[in-house]
Amino acid sequence: MRSNAITNALTIDVEDYFQVSAFAPYIPREEWDARPCRVERNVDRILQMLDDRGVKATFFTLGWIAERYPQVVKQIVAGGHELASHGYGHERASDLSEAAFYADISSAKQILESLSGQEVKGYRAPSFSIGKRNLWAFDCLSRAGYRYSSSIYPIEHDHYGMPDAPRFAHSVRDGLLEIPVSTVRWQGRNWPSSGGGYFRLMPYPLSRWLLQRINQTDCQAAIFYFHPWEIDPDQPRIKGINAKTRFRHYLNLNYMEARLRRLLGDFRWGRMDEVFLNQNRAQAASPLSQDIAAHA
Repeated sequence: MRSNAITNALTIDVEDYFQVSAFAPYIPREEWDARPCRVERNVDRILQMLDDRGVKATFFTLGWIAERYPQVVKQIVAGGHELASHGYGHERASDLSEAAFYADISSAKQILESLSGQEVKGYRAPSFSIGKRNLWAFDCLSRAGYRYSSSIYPIEHDHYGMPDAPRFAHSVRDGLLEIPVSTVRWQGRNWPSSGGGYFRLMPYPLSRWLLQRINQTDCQAAIFYFHPWEIDPDQPRIKGINAKTRFRHYLNLNYMEARLRRLLGDFRWGRMDEVFLNQNRAQAASPLSQDIAAHA
């Protein structure tokens, strides 16, 4: 039985296992085409899982994937899901110049729109890589025609994070919302509560409680995310990676699909554009969101 009446946003970052940012030191970009690709079969399984529950979701898709596997894009759209952008080549926004970032997000948008015949409204930066040092990225997103971003994770993390950013949807430019990945506020700190490796690490009842708290205490829609490779315990193992990366990437992959099926039944889910753009969920500007909008 679904625990609440709020519709949350379910999101999938469509990239393959060898494109994970933590693997960048071990897998040169020029080797990507030589790696066995598993994204097609994994997206197929996700689409079937969603169809079984009658759930619609948002798929933040790499332009690199879309070019090589256009059928993936067509199946996503045919299923009534939202197609959104994850950039072209899974390069962190924080590693790119302003010009290179604009070229990346514009190329991805053009490819996805050409294949789908639909407007691409949303963008998520690889590794949530928009922060205080590259707020100019919002200018680029606005100029490229995006209507929302989901690129800030307001937590402390060794690879990303902007812990003092607003926790909920807020305007960062005219016509552009930032919709941060969900967190729970507890003891003066933001705690991750919205998917990825944390969902595989934590017991399912704790993950469910965290999402319920966002719905019931904050009275806000939650944003949950995962990747196609996370339901694929048989993916090739990358040799030579350090212990932390190995733990984060491979932990509990064999339990992920079953947990996702429980999650789909325990909450109401929808697409990002329908949950946020159509319901005016942006919060009043905080001092920091005003600072973001002012291009610090």
